[in-house]
Amino acid sequence: MLEWISRFPGYDHVLGSIKTIVGNIILTGPVPRHVGLIMDGNRRYAKKEHIELREGHSLGFESMAKILELLYESGVECASVYAFLIENFKRLSYEVEWLMQLAKDKFTQISNQGELAEEYGIKIKILGNVKLLPKDVQDVLHQSEEMTKHNTRAVLNVCIPYTSRDEITHLIQQIVAHENEDDEDEDDFFIDESTISNYLYTNESPPLDLLVRTSGTFRLSDFLLWQCVDPHCAIVFVDKMWPAFTPFDMCKILINWGFNNYWYGHSSGFVRRKQVKDTV
Repeated sequence: MLEWISRFPGYDHVLGSIKTIVGNIILTGPVPRHVGLIMDGNRRYAKKEHIELREGHSLGFESMAKILELLYESGVECASVYAFLIENFKRLSYEVEWLMQLAKDKFTQISNQGELAEEYGIKIKILGNVKLLPKDVQDVLHQSEEMTKHNTRAVLNVCIPYTSRDEITHLIQQIVAHENEDDEDEDDFFIDESTISNYLYTNESPPLDLLVRTSGTFRLSDFLLWQCVDPHCAIVFVDKMWPAFTPFDMCKILINWGFNNYWYGHSSGFVRRKQVKDTV
């Protein structure tokens, strides 16, 4: 039904107003400070809807913008999106090229126009092994960081290209390099959980409170593994594929998260599956 309603003129304007109202309602209760999104299902959605693969990825980007708008409208301080896995470089070359072009186009748009970043005061941070990306894509991503570096209201962590294994490998290298530069006695060298946290890509972000994965797949796909094992982090698996995942679906998750925190003082670190069908 939502897909049918969305064809009416003025739908986007009405949706924007609804997101503002819903965001204000959610603000009356506990709100997660940091939300992670595994945006899975673009390819399967394209196949199901009999559209080109690139159109599925493009629709996925549009869904991301709408979900982020709701999150920031609701008072979320930080969102981390899994934009591109390092393993995705193993996909067919034409798909990788299209995804790189999509990233370049969209972040060029953000840099030149940046309505979302400007409206919500979003600082964009690129997290991942950026040197693996084509030089022109690196330049655009760095430009988006530079254009938003003075924003302080909210943060958008764009994980591209990223895996937790690569992040942990990187932090180990950084810790060892720092220790080699330190003149203090090696006997004083000590690594604990706080040391690891301080060297994560997300070291400037709040602890992860909520992780949402779409497409009905029960795995974390090497995303924020250290961050999501926090006992207060809730993990929700949703059956809908990402392009079909709406702000209304996200709203239900936020309200449920707030309910658990209000009544129990925390989200209980629950891992659950939310039954949301592709056609409502």
